[in-house]
Amino acid sequence: MIPGKERPDYGMDAPPVIRNLLVAGFGSIVLSFLVAQFSWRAAPYVAIFLLWMGPWFILSGILMILSSRFGKYREREHLVDLLDLDGSEHVLDVGCGRGLILNEVASRLSSGKAVGIDIWQASDLSGNSPEVTLENARREGVEDRVEVLSADVRELPFEDASFDCITSSMCMHNISSSEERAKALTEIMRVLKPGGRFAILDFRNSKEYAEQLTKLGAIDVKRSGLRFKMYPPSRIVTGTKPRIDEGDET
Repeated sequence: MIPGKERPDYGMDAPPVIRNLLVAGFGSIVLSFLVAQFSWRAAPYVAIFLLWMGPWFILSGILMILSSRFGKYREREHLVDLLDLDGSEHVLDVGCGRGLILNEVASRLSSGKAVGIDIWQASDLSGNSPEVTLENARREGVEDRVEVLSADVRELPFEDASFDCITSSMCMHNISSSEERAKALTEIMRVLKPGGRFAILDFRNSKEYAEQLTKLGAIDVKRSGLRFKMYPPSRIVTGTKPRIDEGDET
């Protein structure tokens, strides 16, 4: 961020989930004391279980808040580092939200461009909208290198081999079925240039992503160990679309 500029605001991740965890946590604690008053035989065991679950729910909600406020900022740097950008790339960020990864990519570009797509669901990210994303890009001083579009990853509005690199963070798990996720990954590989790189961060389905991308022809596919800077802990799947000569050899 340029000194003196307004700070960007990348919002709260999954606000309904955080709310539900906190409500369930405090509700479980209250309910445990109420159950303890009953005379039936199992009441003490139920009360203990609820008293144990309550703090777990609350802690999970707090960790998600801390992840939104601190952890994801650290993780984005690592994710973009994995692309090894030289500054000239045309990069697509799938599920860009308010621009966390998108703007980090743009900050490392000179002649390149960062394009973000999203379907702007507020349930996934508070205040999620293209206007907020572009405002964050302005605050980061990268608006001249950023473009934002409304689009679904399962039907990308780009020509084949349009991008040098593709990123995605905490997006793909929102696609409910494995068949639809496979369609999304197929689209990612379609619009990636031969020799292009991808980095996909998520807390679920990372093994599925790695296997599907390998089936689609990606090479050097790697799945990281659990990373704890964000909550829930996540993994990153990286790889490369083979060049035409490499594909012929295989």
